[in-house]
Amino acid sequence: MLDVPPEEFEALVAEGLDSLHDDMMEQLDNVIFLVEDEPEDGSAILGSYEGFSLAEREAYGFGEEPDRIILFRKNLLAHCEDRDTLVAEIRITLVHEIAHFYGISEERIHELGWG
Repeated sequence: MLDVPPEEFEALVAEGLDSLHDDMMEQLDNVIFLVEDEPEDGSAILGSYEGFSLAEREAYGFGEEPDRIILFRKNLLAHCEDRDTLVAEIRITLVHEIAHFYGISEERIHELGWG
């Protein structure tokens, strides 16, 4: 399995976010990006979006918890054979989970080649 320390992995995620088009990031409001080693349920998912998509929400009020986009470091490392593949997969996973924020269905994400 590919070995990338947590701090270096987080830097790759930050670079992945920086590489995304401004239009994609423009409406991301009250969303935090996190890295966890693996999902609590032990599944093999690479990322997760937790929150209410733009299609499901109204304006946030005072004290609302932020939506969360989580990338799972160990799952991504197990999924990738080298660093270049990891960098690409981090970006794909970010796009995939951000698409959920915008309310794009899993089926449509796959049709677009984002996951």
